[in-house]
Amino acid sequence: MNMALYDMHSLPLNFNPIRKPNPFAIKSSLLIEKQDPQLLQSSSELISRRLILLRHAHSSWQNPSLRDHDRPLSKAGKADAVRFSCKLQQLGWIPELILSSDAARTKETLKIMQEQAQELLEAEVHFIPSFYSIAAMDGQTAEHLRKVICKYTRDEMLTIMCMGHNRGWEEAASMFSGASVELKTCNAALLEATGKSWDETFDAAGFGGWKLQGIVKPSS
Repeated sequence: MNMALYDMHSLPLNFNPIRKPNPFAIKSSLLIEKQDPQLLQSSSELISRRLILLRHAHSSWQNPSLRDHDRPLSKAGKADAVRFSCKLQQLGWIPELILSSDAARTKETLKIMQEQAQELLEAEVHFIPSFYSIAAMDGQTAEHLRKVICKYTRDEMLTIMCMGHNRGWEEAASMFSGASVELKTCNAALLEATGKSWDETFDAAGFGGWKLQGIVKPSS
């Protein structure tokens, strides 16, 4: 499978999220937090940057003739995508940049989420074919995500969502946070670190330095 990195689509749109300062608390698997609007006050200050690692919603196996890459979502997966998008919206973790696998089930998960949360339509979106293949390779996903994020992001973007597959996404979330993370379908790890740029943030946090703020689950 070709692991070359390229876009299938690019949907650049201006995004100006309204975020209100609010204390956060983790209850069960959910984080209640909103970004501080003064984060960009000074270029000399460290800036909080947020990374969402989302595994696609549950897919269907009803048509055995389909390639794995082409399998659509199941009925339950579609319902989970609706619930997940509403929870992400409630938490205020709305990405300005979305980097997604180009697999059918991942694209469909995003489409449903955008239909439910209009703010997601304002995000810049890139479909990355290598996200599909890298997730099956032991120990490579976290570093690959870092490289792709730093390639596509701009420093004014504070929240990024990467959509993909296990086992790579679960492994990357665990490596970034230093915690044991389990991501079932349509689960997302909410990670946070600080830095003046995304390159600096990844360099400073390294592996194990990202704070795991919570796991978002459709059913929780």
